[in-house]
Amino acid sequence: MSILVRGSLARAGGTITTRIQRSPRPRATYFELVKRFPLRPIRSERELERAIEIIDSLIDRDDLDPDEKDYLEVLGDLTERYEDEKHPLRPARDSEMLAFLIEQKQVSQSAVARATEIAVSTISEVLSGKRILRWEQIARLARFFHVDPGVFALEA
Repeated sequence: MSILVRGSLARAGGTITTRIQRSPRPRATYFELVKRFPLRPIRSERELERAIEIIDSLIDRDDLDPDEKDYLEVLGDLTERYEDEKHPLRPARDSEMLAFLIEQKQVSQSAVARATEIAVSTISEVLSGKRILRWEQIARLARFFHVDPGVFALEA
């Protein structure tokens, strides 16, 4: 949407024509969403549950208009901020991450050992928490599982 504005210059004796771009007005759906759940910091578990209900209802739809997408993005950010503050997740231990990756890829410890050239006994000790991974082992495991090396904690 644009508006044409005309004005005159007293000194120059001419006329100026300027086109001002206005951003489109939010659709009614945006305001309906704000009425259902205002975009403000989440302060309680009850508000969190309500926010998640609305997020789920929007995510399930394939036909969101741009305003609904914006609302969903901001509500998602508010939800993430509350969860990070009230329900922080501790980083997974290397043993937990390795067990998870092995399970997801549906491979055995022996297969991981062969593919990464890490001894089976080392894989077993890492999984049992008796040993920590060295950076060289992390690099090999990351390549094998196609993950960022940063998923491993490089525990001290």
